[in-house]
Amino acid sequence: MKIKNKLNDVSRSEDIKHINAAINGDQDAYVWLMKKYRGSIQNLIFKMIGKKNEVEDLVQEAFIKAFNSLQNYDQEYAFSTWIYRIAINNTIDYLRKKKLETFSIDSDEEDEDDKPKFEIPDDTYIPDANLILEQRQKIINDAIESLPLKYKKIIELRHKEELSYEEIAEILNLPIGTVKAHLFRARELLNKYLKDKLKIL
Repeated sequence: MKIKNKLNDVSRSEDIKHINAAINGDQDAYVWLMKKYRGSIQNLIFKMIGKKNEVEDLVQEAFIKAFNSLQNYDQEYAFSTWIYRIAINNTIDYLRKKKLETFSIDSDEEDEDDKPKFEIPDDTYIPDANLILEQRQKIINDAIESLPLKYKKIIELRHKEELSYEEIAEILNLPIGTVKAHLFRARELLNKYLKDKLKIL
């Protein structure tokens, strides 16, 4: 734990050094920050929209917004948390504008009939173990996609990005209690969705 904390401190110090340099007009500092966080931002956005051909534009937008307001970054908090929040908010705005097949953050979670359903292909042969695993994973991914957006975000940050409750609370600007409550509700919805679908595999 001490080693991990020390590495985090070093990483944070490097971030602050390059942030200050970027604010003072050092273009190489911007490049360094983008290289360090580009992969994480790409993965986060792809998990939110599931469309590879649209991820890059959203990544660019997130960095542009972050760099344009870099002077407003509070150095008491991790830069990763700050830029994650910008990327998430920008992607949510994109989802709303495009009206993709996803739940609005304000949608009625009780409206089960409107949820997209996943149908397992009717294969004529007995699937092997790998195919079964692939089908299970597709069903799980589809279940996550069916969640209301506010729950989907938390599930992805917690179980895919493996962030702590505290980090999620900072990114989403929510109390930790709300994060835990949303995560509990999201798991309930996933269990309900998966209960019957996974029985047939």
